[in-house]
Amino acid sequence: MGFQSNGSAAAEKPLKFLIYGRTGWIGGLLGRLCEAKGLDYSYAAGRLEDRTQIEADVAAAQPTHVFNAAGVTGRPNVDWCETHKVETIRTNVVGTLTLVDVCREKGILVVNYATGCIFEYDDGHLLGSGVGYKEEDTPNFVGSFYSKTKAMVEELLKSYDNVCTLRVRMPISSDLSNPVVNIPNSMTILDELLPISIEMARRNLTGVWNFTNPGVVSHNEILEMYRDYVDPTFTWKNFTLEEQATVIVAPRSNNELDASKLKTEFPELLPIKESLIRYVFEPNKKKAPAA
Repeated sequence: MGFQSNGSAAAEKPLKFLIYGRTGWIGGLLGRLCEAKGLDYSYAAGRLEDRTQIEADVAAAQPTHVFNAAGVTGRPNVDWCETHKVETIRTNVVGTLTLVDVCREKGILVVNYATGCIFEYDDGHLLGSGVGYKEEDTPNFVGSFYSKTKAMVEELLKSYDNVCTLRVRMPISSDLSNPVVNIPNSMTILDELLPISIEMARRNLTGVWNFTNPGVVSHNEILEMYRDYVDPTFTWKNFTLEEQATVIVAPRSNNELDASKLKTEFPELLPIKESLIRYVFEPNKKKAPAA
């Protein structure tokens, strides 16, 4: 059975989400978001690379949509993937394709949290130019094996009509204490965008989407906001790219993604700096001591 993206199937029965990636950051946030919204959901028990387990998960949950926030990013970081290539392929490529293939047979849409770390600034997309990569552009960053597998699977998934691929980039964490490279990048403010991904499922949207806030922000700008809103005594140290290269195995992607497609669908989407203030720093703002 093929997937019908006209919304009729979802309209006939209440939404029920099956989430892969329970122990991951995004997977955990999705579950809490469904709880807060009163949405019916469950976490999958099976492993992505085991088709039989996926079929059992789907049969037990009877979902209208599947959220895939599982995948190998490596511990402590993507450098792990450089020395564990088979394991990375097994989950990020084979596993993702297996999940989508099983769901297509059942007419179920998969919202796949992918990555935008498959591009890097180049002559046509210069740093600071404001020209971002669009959804149809061909990935050009092959510096890390992790990014290679993500680009591979994104291309293969284009053949499936039951997938909504969300290119997440540098999702914002409250931990801003690590040394950082000060290069402007597209980023994803999860507090704003994860609820949008649930609405995208509700609308049965498919295809590739740059899943970032419009515009770019540098780590220094984020850290300055942290200092201004949260901790006036906060200081930090920047890495140069050369210094970073001495402590990581694989290069990291720096780019700007064009978020105009997402902004057209969701006009309320905030620019990156406004979203940071509203969703990250205002809620954490320390109240000034009473005079």
